[in-house]
Amino acid sequence: MKRIATPGMTREIINKYKIRIHKSLGQNFLIEPKFIDKIIEASDLQKNQVVVEIGPGIGALTQALAEKAGLVIAVEIDRNLIDVLKEIFKGKDNINVVYGDALKMDFDQLVTDKTGNNYNLPYKIVANLPYYITTPIVMRLLEERFNFSALILMVQKEVALRMLAVPGTKDYGALSIGVQYFCHPTLIKVVPPTVFYPRPEVESAIIKLEKREHPAVEVFDERVFFSLVKAAFGQRRKTLLNSLNNSGFALRKEEWHQVLIDSGIEPKRRGETLSLREYAVLANNLAHRK
Repeated sequence: MKRIATPGMTREIINKYKIRIHKSLGQNFLIEPKFIDKIIEASDLQKNQVVVEIGPGIGALTQALAEKAGLVIAVEIDRNLIDVLKEIFKGKDNINVVYGDALKMDFDQLVTDKTGNNYNLPYKIVANLPYYITTPIVMRLLEERFNFSALILMVQKEVALRMLAVPGTKDYGALSIGVQYFCHPTLIKVVPPTVFYPRPEVESAIIKLEKREHPAVEVFDERVFFSLVKAAFGQRRKTLLNSLNNSGFALRKEEWHQVLIDSGIEPKRRGETLSLREYAVLANNLAHRK
C-alpha cells in the first residue's frame, strides 16, 4: 500500500469514501511522511509492543505504527471513519480499529480485552490530538494512572511549551505541574501548519512524555495537591495568599498565611513562581492540617 501521509493519497481517500472533515472534532490529517517518521522514531517501538492510537483519522500514522509494533489499537470517535479505516486496513492483522471516546475509555481494560495479556511490555499511547481536548485527555491519562510507559503526541505548539515550562515564565501553569509531576517531557520537533490538511492556523509540536516510575515529588494527598495547584493558577494576577483565600478550601486568610509561612513560602508571591517541590511542601502541610 502507498503511504497515506501524502497530499495525493489523502485527497484520494477523502474523495473515494466521501469523507466529511469535522472541524468540531479537530480533524487535521498529516500529509508529510517525514513528520510521521519523527513520531515513529520518538515512539521507539518494539515488535512485541502494543500501541494505542487516539484519533487515527484516515490512518496515516496508523499505517506507520503497524510496521513497527506488534499490535496497534486505533481508537476513533468519528463513527463515519470506522468503516473507512477497516476497509483501508483490511487484511492487516495487527491493526484493530475500535470506536471510542478517549475522555471516557478505560485504556488498560481495552488493551487487556484486545490482547488477552499476551504482550509483556507496557503499552504506549500515540496520538495526533485535537487541540481543543489536548489538556483534558492528557491530564485524564496521567491522573487515572493507566499502565502505559509513554505518550508520544502531536499537539498545538503552545500546549507543548506549557508542558515544558519552568517557574516564573508565562507558559508555566497547572498543566506544567501535572505533566512534570508524572512524566519526563521532551520536545521532539516543531511542526508547521503546511503539513496538515486542512491546515490549522497555528504551529504544532511533537512531544514525548515518558512516565516516571514514581512521581517527581512525594505528595501525601494528590487530590489536595492538584486542587491547590489549580487554585493557585486560577487568578494569576493575585498574590498566592489572595488566590488561595478565594479557592474554596475551608481555611481563613490568617490560616492560609500561616500555612504559607510554615512551608517557607512568602505569601505575597504569585502562583507561577512556585516550583513543583514548593507546591508539594505546601500541599503536604495543608493535608497535615485537615
